Amino acid sequence: MSKRYVVIMAGGRGERFWPESRTARPKQLLPIVGEKAMLAQTIDRLADLVPAEDVFFITNTEQRDAVLEVCPELDPNKVIGEPVGRDTAAAVGLATVLVRREDPEAVFAMLPADAVIHDAAGLCATLESAFAAAEADPVLATIGITASSPATGYGYIQQGNTLGDSAGQAVYQVKRFVEKPDLATAQSYLEAGDYFWNAGMFIWSVAAIAAELEKSTPTLWQALQAIDQGLEAGQGIDTVLAQHYPKLEKISVDYAIIEKANNVVMVESGFDWDDVGEWPAVSRHYPSDEAGNVVRGSAELADSSRNIVYSRDEKHLVALLGVEDLIVVRTEDATLVCHKDKAQEIKDLVKKIGAKASYKHLT
Repeated sequence: MSKRYVVIMAGGRGERFWPESRTARPKQLLPIVGEKAMLAQTIDRLADLVPAEDVFFITNTEQRDAVLEVCPELDPNKVIGEPVGRDTAAAVGLATVLVRREDPEAVFAMLPADAVIHDAAGLCATLESAFAAAEADPVLATIGITASSPATGYGYIQQGNTLGDSAGQAVYQVKRFVEKPDLATAQSYLEAGDYFWNAGMFIWSVAAIAAELEKSTPTLWQALQAIDQGLEAGQGIDTVLAQHYPKLEKISVDYAIIEKANNVVMVESGFDWDDVGEWPAVSRHYPSDEAGNVVRGSAELADSSRNIVYSRDEKHLVALLGVEDLIVVRTEDATLVCHKDKAQEIKDLVKKIGAKASYKHLT
C-alpha cells in the first residue's frame, strides 16, 4: 500500500459568517457548529485514517498562526501559508510538490477544512475506498454526496457506469461535472437519481495529478517546478513562495483539470455532509424551540419565531420580541441583524463595511 497523506485547504475569508468570522479567523477556525473549531473537528475525523504528522494544511499567511493555535498537534512545517490566494489549481499544485518531496509514490486526498460531518467512521470508510482506487489505477477520484434536496448552491457530478469495487464500495465513471444549477434543473437532477453534490473532495496519486497538471496547465506546472527547485536548493518555503507564488496562474482546479480529464472516477459518500455555507444552515445542527427558534448563547425570545440567535458571550443577553425569520449574531465589537432571506448578501455588506477606514478592523 502506498504512503497516504491528507492535504486540507484551509484558506478563505468566511464572509457569510460575519461578524463571528473575520479575515484573520474565518469560519474554519471557529466553532460555528460544535464545540471545537471546524478545522479541529476535521482533523479529529481523520485520526483513524491518517496520522496528524501526515496532514498538510494550505492556508494563508494571515491565518497560519491561528491554524496552529486551534490545532497544536500539527507539524508546523506542514502548515503552509500562501502569500496570496491563487485559487485551487495552485493549491493542488503546491500540495503535489510538497507531497512528492515526502514520497513520490504517495497518494493524497485534498479535502476542505470546514464541512460538517457527524459520521467520522463513514467518512473514513469512503476515503479508504477512494484511496484504494487511486492506488490501483492512475485516476482522479472524487466523492459524490448523495443529494437530499434540489440544492442550487452546489455543483453536481453525474454518475456514469460502474467500474468495479474498491475496498468494499463501488467505483463509478464520472460522466460530467455541472455548475450550480437553477432550482428547476436541480429538481430534475434529484429526480434523475444519478447526480450527486460535488463536495470538492479529491483523492489521487502524486503521479496521476502531476501528469494532469503538466498536461492541462503547463505554465502553472513549470512555475511549480521553480518552487520545487527552490526548496531543493535549501531555501525556506516562505522565501520560495514569496518569490514564485504570486506569478502562478489563478484558476480553479475544476476548470483547469477536473472538468477536462477523462480519468475521473467517483465513490459515493457513505456519510452525512453539510458545507454550512451561511448562517441559516446552522439551524440544521442545533435543536429549536417550539416556535422554531435556534439559540446558541444567552437569549430570551417572546412572541418570536424561526429566528437564529448566535452569541458566545454568556454575560450578554440578546432579547427578541415580536420578530420572525431573523439572524442575530452578537460579538464583542459588532452585531448583525439580518433577515434570513438576505443571508447571501452578508458578503456584500462586509465589503461595504471594509471600505470604510473606521470599520476596516471589523472585517
